[in-house]
Amino acid sequence: MAVYGLHASHEQIHPARLLDAVRRAEEAGFGAAMSSDHFAPWTSAQGESGFAWSWLGAALQATSLGFGVVTAPGQRYHPAITAQAMATLSAMYPGRLWAALGTGEASNEHITGDVWPRKDVRTARLRECVDIIRALFAGEEVSHDGLVKVDRARLWTLPDTSPKLFGAAVSVETARWCAEWADGLITINAPVEHLRSMVDAYRDAGGRGQLALQVHLSWAPSEDEALAVAHEQWRGNVFPPPVCWDLLPAHFDEISRFVTPEQVRASVNVSADLGQHTAWLREYADLGFDLIQLHHVGTEQDAFIDAFGARVLGELCD
Repeated sequence: MAVYGLHASHEQIHPARLLDAVRRAEEAGFGAAMSSDHFAPWTSAQGESGFAWSWLGAALQATSLGFGVVTAPGQRYHPAITAQAMATLSAMYPGRLWAALGTGEASNEHITGDVWPRKDVRTARLRECVDIIRALFAGEEVSHDGLVKVDRARLWTLPDTSPKLFGAAVSVETARWCAEWADGLITINAPVEHLRSMVDAYRDAGGRGQLALQVHLSWAPSEDEALAVAHEQWRGNVFPPPVCWDLLPAHFDEISRFVTPEQVRASVNVSADLGQHTAWLREYADLGFDLIQLHHVGTEQDAFIDAFGARVLGELCD
């Protein structure tokens, strides 16, 4: 049976309010949580971007939920620092943290002043980071000279069990590539046939572990309100790769000015009908997703958490 979690969107909500939200979600019956990891929001309308790793320590202490984090080692974070952060949290909160590793977006990674590499270079760099992180988790002293450089790094505080490394993918090709190294796969909501193709590609290539899905959704008491919330907050997120990889927040502000509310429906499950949301989520579970993280794209989370806890999760878990 799938586990349904709350996605904590740092680029939209103040970290103190996000902490309140995950506490409320646990009380409402959500079984897990996940955190984004941004330096900047996608658009100025979102307007926040707390530091995920500080927040994760507080969230793990404040709840008993398992947490995932979507992060991009290699530029903004040296992989040894990512490994140390994960190892420390896992030593303190055993078995409750996993990370989905991706190649990142320029909107977050450009801050180092380094060149933003081509996608193929970013992919090769991530693969190096995966091996470095795993070697550090194994207690090895690591030196490496490649797209990433490491000099005699060792983690002195290690958890009893290493946290799992998921692969983050939005294409069939990347899902197949993740099967080489990942402990699980995470993607975002998309048409069912595309999601089925991704699941099949990952499993057919030998992919192991859980399948996770982040579902962007908007719910409100009226359809007009649900659509308005999605359009105001998420219209900058309707652009597929490579656009979403290579632009900065000011660029997203500009190119999203002409996005219509109806166009947002292609990226966000918009409905005032909780039964419709339940049906969408059940369909994802039927595809084989084990962990489904719900991201209400509005900045106000309480009504969504209460409504889904009372009227959606119970239906899905019966």
